[in-house]
Amino acid sequence: MKTVLKYLNGFYMRMVMGFVIKTLGTLSELMLPLILSHILKNVIGESISNIVLWGSAMIGFSLLACILNIIANRMAANVSRQFARNLRRDLFYKTLTLSAKKTDEFTIPSLESRITTDTYHVHGFIGMVQRMGVRSPILLVGGVCITLMMDATLSLVMICMLPLIFLTILFISKKGVPLYTKVQKSVDDMVRVVREDVQGIRVIKALSKSDYEHRRYDKVNKKLVTDEKSAGITMGLVNPVMTLFMNIGTVFVVAIGANRVFNHSSDPETLIAFMQYFTQISMAMVFVTRMFMMYTKAAASAKRIEEVLLCEDDIKVMSKADYPDITTDAFVKFQDVSFSYLGKRSDLANINFELKKGESLGIIGATGAGKSTLIYLLMRFYDVDKGSIYINGEDVRTIEKERLCQMFGVSMQYDFLYGDTIEENIKFGREASIEEIKKAAVIAQADDFICDFPEGYERVLSQQGTNISGGQKQRILITRAILKNPSILVLDDSSSALDYKTDAALRKALRDNLGDTTVITVAQRVSSVKESDLIIVIDEGKIIGMGDHNHLMDNCTEYKEISDSQMGGAFVE
Repeated sequence: MKTVLKYLNGFYMRMVMGFVIKTLGTLSELMLPLILSHILKNVIGESISNIVLWGSAMIGFSLLACILNIIANRMAANVSRQFARNLRRDLFYKTLTLSAKKTDEFTIPSLESRITTDTYHVHGFIGMVQRMGVRSPILLVGGVCITLMMDATLSLVMICMLPLIFLTILFISKKGVPLYTKVQKSVDDMVRVVREDVQGIRVIKALSKSDYEHRRYDKVNKKLVTDEKSAGITMGLVNPVMTLFMNIGTVFVVAIGANRVFNHSSDPETLIAFMQYFTQISMAMVFVTRMFMMYTKAAASAKRIEEVLLCEDDIKVMSKADYPDITTDAFVKFQDVSFSYLGKRSDLANINFELKKGESLGIIGATGAGKSTLIYLLMRFYDVDKGSIYINGEDVRTIEKERLCQMFGVSMQYDFLYGDTIEENIKFGREASIEEIKKAAVIAQADDFICDFPEGYERVLSQQGTNISGGQKQRILITRAILKNPSILVLDDSSSALDYKTDAALRKALRDNLGDTTVITVAQRVSSVKESDLIIVIDEGKIIGMGDHNHLMDNCTEYKEISDSQMGGAFVE
């Protein structure tokens, strides 16, 4: 909770002002029963003018309490809103900058719920503390003090109930934090299923699997309901137990108070005022209870938020003393690289190859062979377990993150488009003229179909680009990748939806226009990599063939089988 509460820095003066205003408003409320007692004891039976005067005083204090509470509540809402905005901003930025390994550990659905549901819980608690964190204690302490002065005996009867109430709240609240942590994990699971189903809604409908997915969702939904029920039952004990103790206290106060009035040790006016204070104290206890209940949720959520905010970056820029530069003619060099995602089995083993600047590399192999993993290591999404990767003689572990990212233009098979114009999707937050965009689109074979739209580059795409075809989407993504003429262009299965003619035209345009760019193509089709200067065939994380197309057709059985199975070796040649 400490890390989250640091986001209140800069709001303390406003919070203090709000607390002062809230205090004045609460003190005004505390004056009302006291004035009523005075009216009943000393004013009734006197002149009408005194009754009007003291009645006006009650109205004045009521209005003052109302106005001050409204002002304080608005200030509290503003502080909690700004606090939550800053918290969500930093949490979102931290989420975007997490390493791929850490993102895998947290999982995307969990990160989504932390940014949304968890920050909402903390936001609500901060607002509640400002609104009730001052008012409730003042009503509680102030009411007890005034009642002690009015009738100490009756007040002590009420005070005896308070320790029992506080102990009940404390005991139940301690059990609430782990229970609500469990609830949030169930929320993560539900978000994951919803996210998967929304993204795959067309496939679900096409395969008539709506009932199956509904059962899968119902399973995680029931798990969430069960966890919420467990937490709700536990935390729900607070109000009934507190109400029981308060009612027992009320019975004793009424019984003892009536007896004291009967014995002339007290008077009815005092008893009436006392009961009003007792009501105020009871309401204060109700709000204290609510704050404790909100605290259990907020504490569980704050812990989950802190896990992300305090997560250390495991991809750090290393010293060149530990990983010195090398002298080499290769622009990209893999040297004895091995890697495992989980540390149990090698996903890549003993990868060695060199690529000069401006050359092209094709990577081909079966699904799950490790093709994309090789790219992730080059871009340093993950660090190698063994060996080294060099770009222009520098170990990638020693290159600053921003400088490393600027070297790459990347188009993945499952890249995303957002709801905006084609132009903005291509620019992707970068400064670029329309001429630069069109030039990149021509190379990516996208300009023709974009210009066929009535709106041209101003055509608004739906989220994920569902209002254009798969091939059009891929060409827009490739345009985005080559916009700024990167040093290394990575096309990871990004032309799978293109017909052979368009794919061939794209490869030719890349060779003709990006001569200084090193192009790395990951593909399932031989036709997408056959013109590459170097082709690597990967199987189960190992290189089983390497060379140009002709060399592999003669010396790599697996490559030749892939070529023949797709379209016939003679045709490919």
